[in-house]
Amino acid sequence: MRWPTTALLALTALRLALAAALPLTPDETYYFTWAKHLQPGYLDHPPMVALWIKLGTTLCGSTALGIRLLGPLAAALGSLALYDAGNRILPNRRFGLHAAAFLNATLMLGAGCVIMTPDTPLLFFWTLGVWALARLVQSGNPRWWLAAGGIAGLMLLSKYTALLFLAGAGLWALFSPAIRPQLRTPWPWLGIALAVLLFAPNIGWNAAHGWASYFKQGGRVDGFNPARAAQYFGELVGGQALLFTPLIAALAVRGLWHLRRDAAPGARLLLWLSLLPAAVFLEHVLTNRVEGNWVAILYPAACLAAAAAPPRWVRPALGLGFGLTALVYLQALAAPFPIPANRDTAALQMAGWQDFAAQAGASHPAFLTSDDYATASALAFYAPRTIPVLGFGRRWSYFDWPVAAPAGATGLLVTRRTDTPCQDEIGTIIRRRGDQQVMSYKLCRITAETPAKEFPRP
Repeated sequence: MRWPTTALLALTALRLALAAALPLTPDETYYFTWAKHLQPGYLDHPPMVALWIKLGTTLCGSTALGIRLLGPLAAALGSLALYDAGNRILPNRRFGLHAAAFLNATLMLGAGCVIMTPDTPLLFFWTLGVWALARLVQSGNPRWWLAAGGIAGLMLLSKYTALLFLAGAGLWALFSPAIRPQLRTPWPWLGIALAVLLFAPNIGWNAAHGWASYFKQGGRVDGFNPARAAQYFGELVGGQALLFTPLIAALAVRGLWHLRRDAAPGARLLLWLSLLPAAVFLEHVLTNRVEGNWVAILYPAACLAAAAAPPRWVRPALGLGFGLTALVYLQALAAPFPIPANRDTAALQMAGWQDFAAQAGASHPAFLTSDDYATASALAFYAPRTIPVLGFGRRWSYFDWPVAAPAGATGLLVTRRTDTPCQDEIGTIIRRRGDQQVMSYKLCRITAETPAKEFPRP
């Protein structure tokens, strides 16, 4: 294990360096504002991402590294957990190493652990949940249900899709002859009770706010349209082939297919934790798009299934995976490939925010605001500290931020939306990567008529 351990340490150091060097994305600045005023729930997600950012910024300050610190560290710890899980439920010890290597070679983890989103802690705790259930399978000790329940509670505090872990684990226990007798003991039920207890603060916050977060996340359904459903399905398959990287994706499908006839409880566990979420996402494409990051929860079990791949395919799959991830890192850092900035995902997310915010505040308005949460959050992080950034409207009412009452004050609305009414447009500002245009924004002079929430600043 000497060289794999050395490789993991080197990879973690590289990811920490990238986390420090790359500009923040607007979503990260949005979650940073959560961390400045912690609360049990938010309109979009539970609070775990804010807790992680709070811990990181306490250790490293309000910097890119502080905001992202726990991502690369969690990826390293999750890799060790997946390695141990594979050693316990797969027939060959090298398969645990293959599974951890495959997970690290996916673009989903490689790029995802360098930025901080709710999927970062979710994937970590999901991996720990797989590890806890693998320990349950290997030891037969039903007390591992307590560990799995506690981890599931932390999952739920990360993102609501963690419900699929509870459902998958429950169905696995119900239909697995070797595990079903444990349902007659108190341990699985105590595990569920622990998960609910940990998640209770978020339930209480939602109850006090009209169940806003649950309605928002549960309402992502449109009417069925066959043409759109076909488009969404194609996007899902194509996106996952890239995020999994093509060879690892193929080996995962192959591995899950071969597990279908394996009645061992470990094999059944991997199937339930892969196929149940996959079925939910396939049902969702009938009415709406499945975002690529949602599928991250399949990766730990799918990489364990892929670990039994023929040896001749392991190195090519890892080489292609790490190679594609390295190209993405390189493009995000230095943009050596001739991709137009307005079509480059890294540029669209990261490029030019500091200069953009300086332009927005150059005329020293009484306040800045935006009709887009991401733009408003980036302004709050990068704009001059002497200019307040305010949030008007329903979204911001769910935050325990100070209330500003700027009635009659004249500020600037910054918008990238062409359909936003702008009765007093005073110009445009351009966000750039070098000399290339990334995106154009309108500047609209507005007069405040209602109270607003004031964004916390670094």
